Parts: sequence; structure tokens; C-alpha cells
Amino acid sequence: MEVEAKLALGDCSEELRKLDENSVDLIVTSPPYADQRKNTYGGIHPDKYVEWFLPISEELLRVLKPTGTFILNIKERVVSGERHTYVIELILEMKKQGWLWTEEFIWHKKNSYPGKWPNRFRDSWERLLQFNKNRKFKMLQEAVMVPMGDWANSRLSNLSETDKLRDESKVGSGFGKNISNWLNRDKAYPTNVLHMATECNNKDHSAAFPETLPEWFIKLFTEEEDWVLDPFMGSGTTIQVAQRMRRNSIGIEIQEDYYNMVAEKMRAKELFLL
Repeated sequence: MEVEAKLALGDCSEELRKLDENSVDLIVTSPPYADQRKNTYGGIHPDKYVEWFLPISEELLRVLKPTGTFILNIKERVVSGERHTYVIELILEMKKQGWLWTEEFIWHKKNSYPGKWPNRFRDSWERLLQFNKNRKFKMLQEAVMVPMGDWANSRLSNLSETDKLRDESKVGSGFGKNISNWLNRDKAYPTNVLHMATECNNKDHSAAFPETLPEWFIKLFTEEEDWVLDPFMGSGTTIQVAQRMRRNSIGIEIQEDYYNMVAEKMRAKELFLL
């Protein structure tokens, strides 16, 4: 069965209304950060960012399936020498909308651009906030397991019988470890820090995802023929990766040049209108 790719040209706050409720399995997107991409998207002042984004997140909540996940790539900016709080404020307001803030991933940019500032170091990471509608959501953890590595051979070579049982926390936190879970395995579950290089050529866009970023989340939260949505499509990386991975996809973009560029790449522009 062929998967679909639907593209829409317009403001996502309006275009999202055309989608059915509870119809999307995964949302992966990176909206313009506060006061960023002014030449492309006009820029949103940090003090106005939450007010601007909440109508969009309300529509995203409507279209996401109860088992679905929303991954929001966002970053604070420095204003008058300190980090602005608009990301924290947005999280709190989205919780009031009904979102559950279930996890936070960190994207470590392995090749971040060098620079010098008088009172801070090079910025080499970004937030990837995970939101859900319910506490029980689709998550295929085995799909993103990583090679165990040679360290396990020496670390697990001389286990006592106690090591092979669950070691309960001594402080009553409920956390503990069961080292036997690591026996006879060639793979381990990853951490919530993703080490991925940025795209060097930017794919004709000022802030293009590396393909590995949406790919990782598509593996983790969807299966073939599920629906993936990017309401700030940009250069179309999420849409193209979803197609390659045999997921149906929806991309919304307000800039006509980017929309046309992605449509041309997909070679079927007339089939993509919502």
C-alpha cells in the first residue's frame, strides 16, 4: 500500500482546522523561535510568544490521537543578558490546555558553530519537549535501541548473585537497578540525550533539521502507515523522512517558496493539497 504525503500552503493555525480530530499519530516540528528567522517569518517577540503559540497548540491537541505524541523543538533566547522564560511559560500554559509534559529530550549538536561571547559559552544543545494527551501512549522503545558496546563485557563479567536481583533504592525513592537486565544483550536502551550533527548546507532553509532527528522520533512513536504531521514544514525534512520510512505525512508551510520547493522534491504537487 502506498503512503500519502499531503502538503498545505498557509498559516498552520488555519490549515490545522481542516484536519480531522484524533487523526495524527506523531507531531514533530520546530516553530520559529522568539525573534528568530525575522527575514523569513517576521519574528515573534519573546513576550508575545506564548500568546502566539497557544491557538496552534490547541489545534494540535485536537488533531493528535489519544495514543499520539507531540515533539516540540524549541529554545530560549537571551534578552538583556539573561535567558527569557517564554519556553517555561509555554509549558505551563500548555498544561492548562490539557497537554501532559511527559519528557524532555536534549539534542546535542555535535558540530555546533564556534564562537566567543563575553559572558557565556558556545550554545550546542536544544530542547525537544514531549507532550501527550494521555499517560498511556504508543512508544516502541526497542526500535531505537543502541549497540551495547564492549564496556559491557568487562563490567558484567563478574556478577554476584545479588547483582542478578533487583537492587531496591536505600532511600525509598522507588528507583533501583536490576543488573540482570543487561545480561545476554547486544543492545541497550538509549538515553534522552541525542547526539546528532546539524545540517551543514541548511537545505536552502535557515534552520533545517538533520534527517536523523525526525527519523529517531518516527521510529520511537510510530509504525508503518501511521500519520506524521509537521505544521512548520520548512524545507520538508520531516515529511521526506516519513515518506522514506513508509509513514503517511502532512506538512504545512506559510512561505510559498519553501512549499513549492518541497512539493517539487516530492514530484506530485497537485496531489498534496489538503
